Amino acid sequence: MVESVDVGEMRIDAVMDGFGGFDPTRAFRGSTPEQWEIHKDLLDEDGKLGFSMGGFLIRGRGHTTLVDLGLGPKTFLGITGGSFLDELAGLGVSAAEVTDVIFTHLHFDHVGWAATEGGEATFPNATYRCAAPDWKHFMVEHRGEEADLIGPVAARFELWDGSRSLLPGIDSLAAPGHTPGSAVVVVSSGSERAMMLGDVVHCPVELVDDEWASMFDVDPELALRTRTALNRELEGSDIPVAAAHFPGLRFGRLLPAQGKRRWVV
Repeated sequence: MVESVDVGEMRIDAVMDGFGGFDPTRAFRGSTPEQWEIHKDLLDEDGKLGFSMGGFLIRGRGHTTLVDLGLGPKTFLGITGGSFLDELAGLGVSAAEVTDVIFTHLHFDHVGWAATEGGEATFPNATYRCAAPDWKHFMVEHRGEEADLIGPVAARFELWDGSRSLLPGIDSLAAPGHTPGSAVVVVSSGSERAMMLGDVVHCPVELVDDEWASMFDVDPELALRTRTALNRELEGSDIPVAAAHFPGLRFGRLLPAQGKRRWVV
């Protein structure tokens, strides 16, 4: 099951593109069954680590915004994407109604629905946004699959730098390391906030324990510093957070518990 979160007048809905489950030691290479025994509350009843592909829909303040676009109609790590548009329609939103697309970063499993197979924008009335360092990395210096996926809609992109306001009630928080322009998206209304973490973390275990390394980081040392700072900010804050690969795309909170953090949904 996926989840919805209300942040004042803003509403966030998870949009699933595909889902799978892995032996946790496969998902985090180098980890051991003994390490996961401590964190078995993060595994399903079969002892598997849930892994989602997808994004989030934000509605409010005159905008219909998507944060990340999932894998697209392909298979990666044994997970088959393809349900994103159907899930979006199930939330009562057509592709033409989307006004804005925000990418936390430009890895291929986050931009999969940027364009159709025919090279047209999947969301024909939307402005696409990403951080300038990611555009430079993926579209100029290290062109690959991401450039192929994004290229047909490159003219739709607006770039930002650093941490800044993107739309009414939606801000970006620079979180480099996983990619050069990796960002956290913050939704706020009054005193309420929620965060979508992109791939700053792939699994809640990385929020609970700073020493767990994320996957596919461009700069692992910087990613660790970013993740550690984020964990300290979130601990005990009561801010609901989710990420594009969390099981069921569910939001949770990072609580202090006897000197050790605890993840609760």
